[in-house]
Amino acid sequence: MNNELPKAYNPALIEEKWANYWLEQHLFDVATPTDHAARNPFVQLLPPPNVTGRLHMGHMLNQTEMDILARWHRMNGDTSVWVPGTDHAGIATQMMVERQLKSEGKARTDYTREQFTELVWKWKQEYGGYITTQMKRLGASVDWSREYFTMDERLSVAVKEAFVRLYEQGLIYRGAYIVNWDPVLGTAVSDLEVENEERAGHIYHIRYDLEDGTGSITIATTRPETMLGDTAVAVNPTDKRYTAFVGKKLVLPLVGRTIPVIADDWAQPEFGTGAVKVTPAHDPNDFAIGQRHSLPSPSIMDTQARILLEGSPYNGMDRFEARKKIVADLEASGHLVAIKDHTLTLPISQRTSAVIEPRLSMQWFIAVNKQPTTGGNSIAKNAIDAVKDGHIQFTPEMYAKTYFEWMNNIHDWCISRQLWWGHRIPAWHCDACGKITVSRDAVTACSGCGITDIHQETDVLDTWFSSGLLPFTVFGWDGSNKPTADLASFYPTQLLVTGFDILFFWVARMIMLGCHFMLDVPMPDGSTRELKDAVPFRNVYIHALVRDADRQKMSKTKGNVIDPIEIITKYGTDAVRFTLASQASPGTDIAFNEARTEGYRAFANKIWNAARFIQMNIDRATEAGYQVKLDANTATDTSGEAAGAWELPDRTPLETRWIFSRLSTVAAQVHASLADYRFDEASNAVYQFFWGEFCDWYLELVKLRLNFDPAGTTYNTEAEQIEAQAATAFTLVGLVSVFEAALRLLSPFMPFLTEELWHALYASISQPSPAKSIALTRYPAAADFPHSDVTVRAMEDIQQLIVTIRALRKELAVPEKESTPIQLRADLRIAALAEGHADMLARMARVSAVEIVFDPPTGNNARSTATFDVAIIYERQIDVSAERERLEKEISKLTKGLEAANKQLGNEGFIARAPAHIVDGLKKQAAETQALHDKAIAALAALPPA
Repeated sequence: MNNELPKAYNPALIEEKWANYWLEQHLFDVATPTDHAARNPFVQLLPPPNVTGRLHMGHMLNQTEMDILARWHRMNGDTSVWVPGTDHAGIATQMMVERQLKSEGKARTDYTREQFTELVWKWKQEYGGYITTQMKRLGASVDWSREYFTMDERLSVAVKEAFVRLYEQGLIYRGAYIVNWDPVLGTAVSDLEVENEERAGHIYHIRYDLEDGTGSITIATTRPETMLGDTAVAVNPTDKRYTAFVGKKLVLPLVGRTIPVIADDWAQPEFGTGAVKVTPAHDPNDFAIGQRHSLPSPSIMDTQARILLEGSPYNGMDRFEARKKIVADLEASGHLVAIKDHTLTLPISQRTSAVIEPRLSMQWFIAVNKQPTTGGNSIAKNAIDAVKDGHIQFTPEMYAKTYFEWMNNIHDWCISRQLWWGHRIPAWHCDACGKITVSRDAVTACSGCGITDIHQETDVLDTWFSSGLLPFTVFGWDGSNKPTADLASFYPTQLLVTGFDILFFWVARMIMLGCHFMLDVPMPDGSTRELKDAVPFRNVYIHALVRDADRQKMSKTKGNVIDPIEIITKYGTDAVRFTLASQASPGTDIAFNEARTEGYRAFANKIWNAARFIQMNIDRATEAGYQVKLDANTATDTSGEAAGAWELPDRTPLETRWIFSRLSTVAAQVHASLADYRFDEASNAVYQFFWGEFCDWYLELVKLRLNFDPAGTTYNTEAEQIEAQAATAFTLVGLVSVFEAALRLLSPFMPFLTEELWHALYASISQPSPAKSIALTRYPAAADFPHSDVTVRAMEDIQQLIVTIRALRKELAVPEKESTPIQLRADLRIAALAEGHADMLARMARVSAVEIVFDPPTGNNARSTATFDVAIIYERQIDVSAERERLEKEISKLTKGLEAANKQLGNEGFIARAPAHIVDGLKKQAAETQALHDKAIAALAALPPA
C-alpha cells in the first residue's frame, strides 16, 4: 500500500505537515455572508496576547479549549469564526525596546518621539510575531484572514472615533487626580496592575510644634519623606484630645512652613496617635481631605520618585534615600518621638516590581457612572444590566457575583498613560488660552483663540481602552453607525473564553464599551438595537489556572514554570492538548503532570496501532477480492440534520451491534459535555470509548469474523460459504466505518493524529476523502448510529463474565496460553449468551467449553457475582511445601500490617487530630489488608497435607 502508516507514531513527522496544510488551504477562513445572515454563527474572539509574548501554559489551555469548541461547532455545521490578533501592549513593548536600547548604551530620550516610535515598529516587525507563529504551528483553527493588530490603521481610526465620541458626550474629561505611579516606567498604571504585598517596615511618630509655642501634636506615618508636601494635620472631630487644637497652626519640621490643624472624619483616634499628616499630592485619602478642605496640593517628587524641591537639602534624592536622611534629621532636631515596627501593605507594580508611588497628576478619565449628554444610561449601568438581565451568562456562575461587586463600586477609569508607544490621545493644548481641542482630524489652530502655537497631548491611551473595543472594531465599526456586513453577521459574538486575571482588565471593559457604542448601531433590518443585542458576547467562560503537579502556582521565582513548547516537542501537541482538556472543568484548577501527558502520548500510539491493524486487514481483504466503501454522506453532511442511522442485518454479530450502540451513546455524552464546557467529561468519554471499548474489546472480537481465506475453511453448503463471506465483508465495513466515525469524534481534541489517520484510511480503501480535512466533516451525532439497550446489556454481561474468568485464571496461575473449561450457573438469558458466544469466551478468556450447572460451584476455583457463579475446571500442580511456606510468610506480613493499622486507628489522640481523609484512607487500607489476610488463611487451610 502506498499510504501505509509507519510502524511507530511520531507526532513530529505529521504535525508541521498538517499545520502548514491547514494554512495553505485557508481551511478555517470564513467569508462574510452576502446576505448578512451567517448560518448558526459561532464567533469567538481570541484574548489578544501581547505582541511581546511567548506561549505559556495559560495560553495553551485557553487556545486548546477555544480550538476544541471552534472545531466542534464547525463540524456541527455552524459558521465557526475564531478571530485572532495581538495587542500592541503599550507598557510591555516600550519596556522591551528601551531595554534593548539600554544594552546598546542608549535611551529613549536620545530620540524624538517619531524616531522612537519607528524603532518600536521595527522591533515589532522583527520580534513581535513569535506567539502568532507558535499558534500557527500548533494548528489553532482560527480565521487568519481576519488577523488584526491593535495599532492597525483601521483599528486606530476606530479608537480615535471612540475617544472623540465619548468626549463629545461629556464622558471623557481631563483632571488632576491621585494615580498609581510606576517610577520605573514613568507612567500611571491602573489599580488592576497593582498587587499588594506585605513587608516588614516601620511607623514613625513625629512631633509637630504649634506655631504659638503652646504645645505640639505627634503624628504617625509610614512614609516620613512625604511630610515635605504636608499641607495640614487632621484630627477626628470627636477626639477630645485634640478639640482645642483645631484651627491652630503647626510648624512643619525641617521645612518651617506653617500648616493648619483641621477636623476630618478620616482621622481615626485608635490608629497611631489619632492625628494624621495630610499630603494631598501623594495619597488618595489625603487628596480627598484636601478637596473637602480646599487645601493646596504641592507635588514634591518627579516622575522617577526623586525629591523635587529646589533649595531643599533633599532635592534630587531618591524617595527611600530621602527617608533615611529625613528620619536622621528629625532625630537630630528632636522631633522624632519614636520608631515602631509595623507590617506594611505596599502597592507593587506587576510590571516592574517597583513600589507604587501615589502621585497627583493630570490624567484623562472616562466618567463611567455619568449619563451621556446625548441621553441614555451610564456606561456602568448598561454593563451591569446586561449581566443582571441575563443577556450575558458567566460560567462558572460565581464570577457574575465577582463582576457585580466590582462594577457596583467602580470608579472613573483613568485611560491615559505617559508613554510614547500607543494610540496618542487626539487632543491639542493651547498654552495661550488653556483651551483643549479634541478632534478626529489633526488640529492646526486653537478652537478657542485661533492661534496656531498649539501642541498635541503627549499621553497615549491605556491599552485596555483599545482592546475593550475589539468585539466590534474587528468587524469594521468605524463610528458611522451603519452595520457593516461583518457586524451584521457576527456581532454579538457567542463566547469569550478567558482567565480570571483579566475579568476586570478586559472583560468588564468590553461589556461597558460594547453596550455603549453598539446601542447606536441599528440591527441589520434597520430596527433599533436593544441591550440584549448590544452586548459584545453572549457567554463568558472563565477557565482554570494551570498549576504544577503539586498544585503550586507556576512562577519563575519558584522555578516551576512549564514551557509548553518543550512538552510539545517531547510528546506532541495532541498529547498536551488532551492532558489539558482531560482536566478542564469549570472552576477547577489543573495540576499539570508530565506523566499524564506521557499516558496520552501512549493513547495516541494505541490509536495509531489500531489504524495499522485496520490497514493490514483492508490489504488482506483487497487481496482476497473484497471491497470496502464508506458512505461519504455520513461523514460530510454538516447540515445539522441526522445523517441517518445504519441499518444492521438481523445476523449482525453482537460486538458490531454493541460498538454502534456505544458510539451513539458516547456521541451524545460528548455533545452534552461540550455544551456545558465540561472538556474533562467530553475528552474522558472519547478516551474510554477509543481505548477501552474500541481497541481493547472490539478490535479483539472482530478478529473472530475477519476470515479472508475461504479456501482454507470447510463449509457444509455453498449458501453457508456465501453467508460467511457476507458476514466477513460486513464486519470489515463496520470496522472501517466505526473507526472513521471515532476519528471524527476525537478530531477536535487531537486534530493532528486524526487528520493523518483519516486521510490514510480513505487512501487505504482507494476512495477519495470526501473533504479537504476531517475538520470540515460532520461531527458524529447519537442519531447517526443504531442503538439498542438490550444489545449493550448483553455485551456488558459477556464482558463481566470474561473479566471474572480472567481474574480467576490469574489467581489460579493458569498458564496464559492454556485453555480451560468453565462451569456456569446463571439465569436462562446469561446462560444462553455464554453458550451462544462461546467463540468470544474462547478468544477473550481462553475458555475451551461451557458447562451450564444448576448448583453454584464452590471452592477456590469458583467466583460469584450478582448475576452468575462461575468456576474454572483446572487442577493446578503445586509444590505444597513451597506454597505453605509462601502463604505463611504472607500471613505474617499481613498480620504485622494489621497490628500497626489497628494500633494507629485505636489511638484516640491521632484520630482527633488527623484530617478526615487520612483517617478514611487508613480505615480503607486496614479493611483491604484484613481481606487479604483472611484470603491467605483460607488458602493455607485448603492446602493438602504435605
